[in-house]
Amino acid sequence: MIHHLGKENSLVNQFISELRDAEIQQDSFRFRKNLERLGEIFAYEISKKINYVSQQVITQLGELEIQVIDKWPVLATILRAGLPFHQGFLNFFDKSESAFISAYRKHHKDGRFTIQVEYVSCSSIEGKTLIVADPMLATGSSLVLSVKELFQFGTPQDIHIATVIASTQGIDYVRQHLPHRKLHIWTAAIDEELTAQAYIVPGLGDAGDLAFGSKE
Repeated sequence: MIHHLGKENSLVNQFISELRDAEIQQDSFRFRKNLERLGEIFAYEISKKINYVSQQVITQLGELEIQVIDKWPVLATILRAGLPFHQGFLNFFDKSESAFISAYRKHHKDGRFTIQVEYVSCSSIEGKTLIVADPMLATGSSLVLSVKELFQFGTPQDIHIATVIASTQGIDYVRQHLPHRKLHIWTAAIDEELTAQAYIVPGLGDAGDLAFGSKE
């Protein structure tokens, strides 16, 4: 199921416009903050799709039954670009455990690139809700490989892929290679084009560099 949060007018589009704006991007603090804000919005929307149980709460004046989260989701992200986005999720899912994957594109002289996964840290995800936050979904290959690495820690009950900007090709690739019966893809914007180097157009550039500085 695809959830396109940018289809309706809301603060989502305000934050997306600032993330894309080449002039505003020069302020790396604001770039990170906007990713964090979007993470909070995504967390709220995804929270409507997870399971709740009834719990008795005692106030100073009485008692009542209220619906609370049954099992807190595991929050996963791909280093390093995903960290600010992940923080937004953690602000709202404050009792959740976190998982981290180090995955990157290794470029070759002939112009091709392969995805390298060097590090995975994750608690058990068996029977739990897994939320994977990655700001950009371009080809989808790094995200699919990262999620499959997480499967060594169990089979989740459902999977929510959260991305700020996705390409149509990336969405199709994820749906084809992660045929989980309860797979949700959440995005704030969908762009049609990928360059020959597999960057999203118009996209916003390299999210990791814009958030934390260029790398050698």
